[in-house]
Amino acid sequence: MDYIKFVGTAGARFVVARQVRASGGTWYCLAGANVLVDPGPGALVKCLASRPKLDPSKLDAVVLTHKHLDHSGDVNAILEAMTDGGHRKRGALFAPPDAIGDDPVVFKYVRDYVERVEELREGGSHQVGELRFSTPIRHQHSVDAYGLKLHLPDLDISLVADTAFFPELIEAYRAELLIINTVLLEPPRNPSIQHLCLNDARQLIDGIRPKVAILTHFGMAMIRSRPRELAQQLTEELGIETIAARDGMKFDLAEHGLTADDDPE
Repeated sequence: MDYIKFVGTAGARFVVARQVRASGGTWYCLAGANVLVDPGPGALVKCLASRPKLDPSKLDAVVLTHKHLDHSGDVNAILEAMTDGGHRKRGALFAPPDAIGDDPVVFKYVRDYVERVEELREGGSHQVGELRFSTPIRHQHSVDAYGLKLHLPDLDISLVADTAFFPELIEAYRAELLIINTVLLEPPRNPSIQHLCLNDARQLIDGIRPKVAILTHFGMAMIRSRPRELAQQLTEELGIETIAARDGMKFDLAEHGLTADDDPE
């Protein structure tokens, strides 16, 4: 059964620091592979507390879209759990070069525990068992950052991770299921704040026209404005089912008509 579990939906430093929402990242169970993306602070505890439990020792890979703390704070703990404290060399780590370079967020001794470490780069393609994913375009962010496009038979799932909006995102992330890190309610006044706002999400959904869109990774203003109601407004406005993720939400692909043999429209 293919599903996506939103271990945590926190975005932005204040939400993470106060744990207004959890910052555990997102667990993808697809094509027989288990992949945890962006294990922020608390990811290990949240996975083990999940019902049913998400067992990190069953992970096949960990992916960091970028090195910021809210995306990587628990990466070392998760990798140790994935490898039974290094006693079982297994699994893979995928991360941008600056996450494992001169100022790494993944400790070198922990990297030695996994079978392989691969760097994410624009236009890259990677494999985890039967699951293939790509990083179509480099994001506009303060560190090296990439979104993901996960490829199943006749079905693509796109994660637009942290970035400023730019038009090329639309073509890069065409997919049947679209997941968007929607940190901001309004466009930032400071251009150095390179995150997507609600209107950016609207443009992406309208341009890509997925079957289903999911908003996640919320900042404080988004949370105060009730993401569920904002998502419902987008559904009514665009005619595309739009969901606001919740901590612990499990999204079953088959229940939403997104099975691997489902022909794209």
